[in-house]
Amino acid sequence: MRILFVCLGNICRSPMAEGVFRAVARERGLDVDIDSAGTSAWHAGEAPDPRAQAAAAANGVDISALRGRQAKAADMEDFDLILAMDEENLRDLQRLAGPRNAGKVKLFLDYAPDGWEREVPDPYYGGEAGFAHVLSLLRAAAEGLADELEKDAPSPARM
Repeated sequence: MRILFVCLGNICRSPMAEGVFRAVARERGLDVDIDSAGTSAWHAGEAPDPRAQAAAAANGVDISALRGRQAKAADMEDFDLILAMDEENLRDLQRLAGPRNAGKVKLFLDYAPDGWEREVPDPYYGGEAGFAHVLSLLRAAAEGLADELEKDAPSPARM
């Protein structure tokens, strides 16, 4: 399973989502390939925002080695699941995916328990509290996604 997390600039939400889901997948023993990208190229090649790195690190997740990149048409073929952080990025990704791959594109918070927000807010123009809030949303959605993947995985008894 190949999963791509996508926000606008790929320096806050999507690298945090990549790091959090990588940690959850490791904890659960899931065999997944994970990456992140942005719908824009504004921060291509840049490390995640220092506040995103600090919020992730405070929760035991190191995203310092990640670098921003722009989502491309080939990603729509290469990934099994493409998870947008908000509705605007969802629409941009659906256009990029075209009719053939549009079904792969979903909102990440669709995997969070009921009652959570629908979109991951962009914390870029806010303070540390915004990054902490985003991290809690991402963790909830990561746990929900991991639950879905475990439910869909063949059990050893069926192999």
